[in-house]
Amino acid sequence: MLTTNLTPHIRLNVSAALDEDIGAGDLTAQLIPEHTQARATVITRQQMVLCGTRWFEECFFRLDPACKISWSALDGELVQPGQQLCEIKGKARAMLTAERSALNFLQLLSGTATQVRRHVEAIAGTGAKIMDTRKTLPGLRIAQKHAVLAGGGHNQRIGLYDGVLIKENHIAAAGGIRAALEQAFRITPPDVPIQIEVENLDELRVALDAGAKQILLDNFDLDGMRAAVSLNAGRAELEASGGINLQTVRAIAETGVDRISIGALTKDVQAVDLSMRFA
Repeated sequence: MLTTNLTPHIRLNVSAALDEDIGAGDLTAQLIPEHTQARATVITRQQMVLCGTRWFEECFFRLDPACKISWSALDGELVQPGQQLCEIKGKARAMLTAERSALNFLQLLSGTATQVRRHVEAIAGTGAKIMDTRKTLPGLRIAQKHAVLAGGGHNQRIGLYDGVLIKENHIAAAGGIRAALEQAFRITPPDVPIQIEVENLDELRVALDAGAKQILLDNFDLDGMRAAVSLNAGRAELEASGGINLQTVRAIAETGVDRISIGALTKDVQAVDLSMRFA
């Protein structure tokens, strides 16, 4: 679960975005007199889960610390087409310069949260959880993991430093499932989760016998997942992964797996359609 202080990540993300966009200066914004004040609103053109308000605000505050932003919805709330999301008042130049970067963050993170919410709703009542992965946009992992939470999903490890996931290549290099797990148990602090990937029922048996408590079922079909759940008998937490989408996720959840990880939630993001208009 994401427990990181968001503030330094927001500042870093926004600094990179504004530096990339503004460079030596916004040439077009110079058309507007320096001290002109303005008011603008942002609306959504589609149903979506709002997310990214703090990144959006930071873009404007960085260029005009005195600007005022009032929200009509909060991160995690479902909003409808045509609904006003916020009102911004401040220096016109700063608002025009910040607009694109601010909307990029809001569109991207709302798109992530919206996609997550669709998957969460698709498996409602099954007991399974929708999980994220490390397949995130470079530099925006914390932001996207925040969006997963806003959409009702769950976070896995943030990076390579806060969780162990023993995959196929680790197993091969370590000399097998049992050897990899034994070494992981020896060197990993007790508060750090250890998960191992298996590709068939035989590997699942080995992992269970070796004491695995979190097991990733890699690209199992539905019958394989059902068999894995039966074989497991509650001994370990089982997670389905590999090629899962909105059309298949309900059937997967109904096999009895505990968790479903979907890289596409943060990797294949479709930004939502927003509009900012000056009054």
